[in-house]
Amino acid sequence: MKNYLFLAAAILCETIGTSFMKKTEQFTKPLPTIVFVVAMTASFYLLTFALKGIPIGIAYAIWSAVGIVLISLVGYFVYKQTLDLPAIFGMGLIVAGVVIINLFSKSGAH
Repeated sequence: MKNYLFLAAAILCETIGTSFMKKTEQFTKPLPTIVFVVAMTASFYLLTFALKGIPIGIAYAIWSAVGIVLISLVGYFVYKQTLDLPAIFGMGLIVAGVVIINLFSKSGAH
């Protein structure tokens, strides 16, 4: 369970970092750039702890699915970007795939 908490923290940091990437304006704005670098560094650092008990493929699948959903929400609420139905459906398929892996695969550390 502790490994999944590290993974959740890593995903949160990655989402923060990715959210600030747009604000860096190609790394020309110092404060958003610093937030981006610190958040991404923290994210990968935390991910190393998660990988002690979660196979890398499973961790990355979860990371990707949750990250896609979170950053899409940030895009919608912060940057006023909208997604069309095919994009939402595609993201749903990604999330469904991760759920299937976690519920039925013996590859994950449960």
